[in-house]
Amino acid sequence: MGFFDGFKVTMSQVFRPRVTVPYPKFKRPKPLRFHGRHVLNRYEDGMEKCIGCELCAGVCPARCIYVRGADNPPDSPVSPGERYGFVYEINYLRCIHCDLCVEACPTEAITESKLFEFSFTDRSDAIYTRDELLVDDQGMPKKQPWEDWRPGDERNTSAWMRATSPNGAAGYEGKVAWSGELGFGVRPPEHGQSTDNPAAAATDPSTIEGHEDEVTHG
Repeated sequence: MGFFDGFKVTMSQVFRPRVTVPYPKFKRPKPLRFHGRHVLNRYEDGMEKCIGCELCAGVCPARCIYVRGADNPPDSPVSPGERYGFVYEINYLRCIHCDLCVEACPTEAITESKLFEFSFTDRSDAIYTRDELLVDDQGMPKKQPWEDWRPGDERNTSAWMRATSPNGAAGYEGKVAWSGELGFGVRPPEHGQSTDNPAAAATDPSTIEGHEDEVTHG
């Protein structure tokens, strides 16, 4: 009898429905804040959001980002600021997808997509350049031959959003606090961590001293 007792767990699993997915034919939906391959975004008028400040490179714990800024040409500016990201590279052999670069970016130029199905046969392909990271004229990410994009995946390239203001004031919950982007426009606001607190959620941001002009970015 002891011999058959060892098969109790095995036999109990035989008649249960499978939890596996026939990959790569089907892909499971990714969590809202899943960290995948990066993209560089543009404003709705086509101007690049990156201003070459190098904050993303400075905060990166893996030192996988290399940025060099350059002055905007007066006759044909690339970004709305005085400078733009002339050189932008990410080494995915080092990247740990911690999302710190996204949080450090003052203009929301760099965001992470939900794409993680990409592999390289050449080490040089793992170093994404500015031209590969920057979205095209329609706001869509540039798809590389070694990436497994599926229909609709491009709509998740900039899913990272602030649920509250940068200082964490609950009064900013449900308020749009980021700029529009080429191809997608302004995303709907998210609920914050204190949605169960009606008093905090009902706080009027206009009553918060010094933050009246920080509700929107343009």
